[in-house]
Amino acid sequence: MTNTIQSILNKFPLIILDGAMATELERYGCDLNDSLWSAKILMENPDLIKQVHLDYFHAGADCAITASYQSTVEGFTKRGLNEAEALHLIQESVRLAVKARDEFWAVPENREGRPKPIVAASVGPYGAFLADGSEYQGNYKVTEDKLADFHRHRMSALINAGADILACETIPCLSEAKAIVHLLKEFPDTHAWISFSAKDGRHISDGTRAADCAKWLDQHEQVAAVGINCTPIEHIPSLIGEIKKQTAKPIIVYPNSGEAYDPETKTWHGNACSESFGESARRWYDSGAQLIGGCCRTKPEDIRAVAEWSRKLEV
Repeated sequence: MTNTIQSILNKFPLIILDGAMATELERYGCDLNDSLWSAKILMENPDLIKQVHLDYFHAGADCAITASYQSTVEGFTKRGLNEAEALHLIQESVRLAVKARDEFWAVPENREGRPKPIVAASVGPYGAFLADGSEYQGNYKVTEDKLADFHRHRMSALINAGADILACETIPCLSEAKAIVHLLKEFPDTHAWISFSAKDGRHISDGTRAADCAKWLDQHEQVAAVGINCTPIEHIPSLIGEIKKQTAKPIIVYPNSGEAYDPETKTWHGNACSESFGESARRWYDSGAQLIGGCCRTKPEDIRAVAEWSRKLEV
């Protein structure tokens, strides 16, 4: 069972993740005010998703996170697809990222001084399917068994489509993380990272201490990295410190740009962080993060700013 993340970190000091998919799709003219969010572009214009992956690879990303965050059998069947069609679209999210990666890596000058990019299949939380903002609260009122049942078919489809790793992201509560980790045992050759959404510098969205989450996840070999995503940028340094106290696993962070999201109106407010994303990312690296990228409202320019300083690092 190869741990793809550790294999890269044995040779390179940092893995650069990509940035927001939805932000770029909107920049290309897509309307994502939809319960399927960027997943609906898998149905409407899949080549555009591949293009966004290429944009991030050219900016310096070592990892593409697939457009499957909000892709679920339940969500697609609500839209009138049958189960087979839904699973095909979920797997298509991986195939598009793999095609973009292979196309990028086929050009010799793109290979200099960097690892071959990996494809991380996004496994969004149960709350993302609900499309009511509960991925930032975690108050699901469902059992771990129910959560495992919800995730099982999608995880299986993503793994079978050829993803290098699962990106179990924006998880708001430890119970969902536990459900996913227990479910991973059904796929013994697969690794995943677990990244939580957080409410402040010490607690994930449902109020559980980030340190306690890291302590529990540290026991599980199939968990390749632990961290935070889709969280205000100002909380990241403190959260890295909290997680670092309780795990030796690589720490992953990919926060939002600094703007605040209103899940009721599905709109963003406020201004992006005044400090450049690249400068902030360097501080996160110095604090102990080894996988760094961006989530909502971040752009290829932000990822390029991380690559500019990190490619000069030595292991």
